[in-house]
Amino acid sequence: MAKKRRERRETDGLSSAQEEVKANANDSPALKEAHHTAVGSARMSLLILLSIFTCSASVMYLVYRNFPELSDDEMEKIKIPKDMDDAKALGTVLSKYKDTYYTQVLVAYFATYVFLQTFAIPGSIFLSILSGYLYPFPLALFLVCLCSGLGASFCYMLSYLVGRPMVYKYLTERALKWSQQVDKHRDHLINYIIFLRITPFLPNWFINITSPVINVPLGVFFIGTFLGVAPPSFVAINAGTTLYKLTTAGEAVSWNSLAVLGVLAVLSILPVCFQKKLQQKLE
Repeated sequence: MAKKRRERRETDGLSSAQEEVKANANDSPALKEAHHTAVGSARMSLLILLSIFTCSASVMYLVYRNFPELSDDEMEKIKIPKDMDDAKALGTVLSKYKDTYYTQVLVAYFATYVFLQTFAIPGSIFLSILSGYLYPFPLALFLVCLCSGLGASFCYMLSYLVGRPMVYKYLTERALKWSQQVDKHRDHLINYIIFLRITPFLPNWFINITSPVINVPLGVFFIGTFLGVAPPSFVAINAGTTLYKLTTAGEAVSWNSLAVLGVLAVLSILPVCFQKKLQQKLE
């Protein structure tokens, strides 16, 4: 039976290195189950993903069609910020219309942030900084956390729908390693996800697209993301209050803010450590 399995993998054109990773992946129940239930090729998945992206981009177009009439110079500044100069230019335009067209500006900000998070497009860090410039701190923090949670959850659902073949093709080894870590923390996944969102150990896009493949529950994923992005967002929003003094996004992070993030990351896993020690004493 092992020989047949090996021959089947060889006919699929897998390299020997990939065969070894996939053989080890069978040790993880989550990856094994996901591997057998995944259907369709990576090409078909990309086609479906492109269709969903096109529909989402059309919705974004309708959102901006409802935006107030802008001058040609202002229209040039309405774009996804790639650097701090773009963020400052965008902030100038949005702040001008924010009070008169409050709902339109808020909806446009919300839709753009969720769109970027859903499709893992860079630029959301500048929107987080921008929120501190446009809105009161409590509203800005809630808005960023909600957008991050929803966008990451939509990315999760996209991966659940069409991303599995691509994860198995391009991220098999990394997904296997993270699956093993998740299996160790099944009893306290929320704390683990909060810890990962605060710290830079794993890229957010990787967490988003691999979580459904290794059977992280969507509810736990959303709550962990919503709470976990709050500390980094706190730093970005606070920096946004002095937007025009910043020249790069890196200036939003100071040694003090890094220390605070480190303390919060430790606090997120302390309940888990105490629980384990309590169980050991009881046993």
